[in-house]
Formats: sequence, C-alpha cells, structure tokens
Amino acid sequence: MTTLQTNTKILTPADVQALEEQFNSQPTQEILAWAWERFGERAAIGTSFQGAGLVMIHLAKQHGLPFPVFTLDTGLLFPETIALKQRLEDFFGLAIESLVPDLTVEEQADINGPELWKRTPDLCCTIRKVLPLRDKLASLNCWVTGVRREQSATRAQTGILEVYAFDEATGRDIVKLNPMANWSREAVWKYLHDHKIPYNPLHDQGYRSIGCQPCTRRVAEGDDERAGRWTGFGKVECGIHTFMPKKVDFQI
Repeated sequence: MTTLQTNTKILTPADVQALEEQFNSQPTQEILAWAWERFGERAAIGTSFQGAGLVMIHLAKQHGLPFPVFTLDTGLLFPETIALKQRLEDFFGLAIESLVPDLTVEEQADINGPELWKRTPDLCCTIRKVLPLRDKLASLNCWVTGVRREQSATRAQTGILEVYAFDEATGRDIVKLNPMANWSREAVWKYLHDHKIPYNPLHDQGYRSIGCQPCTRRVAEGDDERAGRWTGFGKVECGIHTFMPKKVDFQI
C-alpha cells in the first residue's frame, strides 16, 4: 500500500474548535475522509469489535478510506470475540492487527499472583491494554475510536476531535478522533443489521459492552451500556481512554 502524503498544516486550538463544530453536523464518512487526507496511514482505527467500531470500519471501506485497523488481544477475551475477528477480516477483506501484552496471562500470574483482575483490575488493565496500546500509538499521529457519548456518564462530554499529550517529556501530542461520538445505540444497531455486518453473538445474550471474560457480565435493560464491566470495583474505564492528559493548548 502506498502511503499518502499527509497534510502538514498546523492545528491550533481554534482550528480544533472550528472542526469540532463542523464535524458535529457532518456524516461520519466525511470526518473519516478528513482524517485520511490529513494523516494517511499515520491514522488507524482501534476497535474492540463493539458495534460502533464495526460501523466505522464499514463506512471507511465503503468510501475508499483504507485505514489500518487494530485491536487489543488481552489473552482474556471471550471465545466469541476471538472467533469474531476472523469473521470480520473475511467480511471486510482486511487484516486486523492484534496488539498483545508483553506478558502472557501465565507470566503475569507468576509476577503478580493469579487472577490479578480480581484484586487489582487497574493494574491488570494497564499491563494487558494500556501498555500495548501506548506502544502502538507511538507510531501514529491519529487514533480513531468508536467511543460514543451515550455509552456512559464518563463519556458524555467526548469531543469528535481531541488532542492528547502522548509524551509530555518530548512534547509529542496525538490526535484522537471519535467520529461515532454522537451516534445513538439504536442507530448503530440499525446500521449493523441493515448492512448484515457480523457482530459478537454475546450482544444477543444480554452483554451490551464486551471486554475481557472475567470482568464482563450481562446488564439489565436501562443500565448504562458499560455497567457490566468490573462489577464491584467502582471502575468504569479500562484506562486506554484516560491514561493520556487532554490538551487545551497545543500546535500539532
């Protein structure tokens, strides 16, 4: 694949604010087209195969935007999630890169004791999700996610276009693009069904947000989508969306 020449115009906070207002009323594919034109292969879609991410990959493919796609394979995923990856690669006709932790689950148990997720889930998430993601983001200028505002109270203020400090020591920042931010759950599922996109069968069994098997449960109707994660810990995020500080003053 040929790498595109990316647009090198500096983005200021005023530019980001103007783009945010513009993107809030634009179709998702136009937001994705902006990212591809500006960043080319230095932008990549990260997905855990939730519905919004699958819609976004489909829109990118439909509009000729060949973003690289990656996922986090923690070694603790449901068998259904692992099987879905192959189904999606066949459906979309693309390879999805799996990011794996430096430590296997067994090596983690040798160092930290067995079933770390039952005692210190934040540390487990850092080892198995945050650190592999950080390694991947070191090669990117733009991380494209399927985060939606409706998912939980902690995500309600999500911007479509955000800038984060990736490495404060060197001053390196990264753009985080959330093109699905203003989509409703109903709109996501209508799109999935209309386009016959493969999805995780656990969604039909009461799982609304699907992460690692030990830390995911079914939820009741009316609960936040992410209410079934890390039950009993008061934990609502794995850390991949919170480990970097958001920037308000930048030129990128």
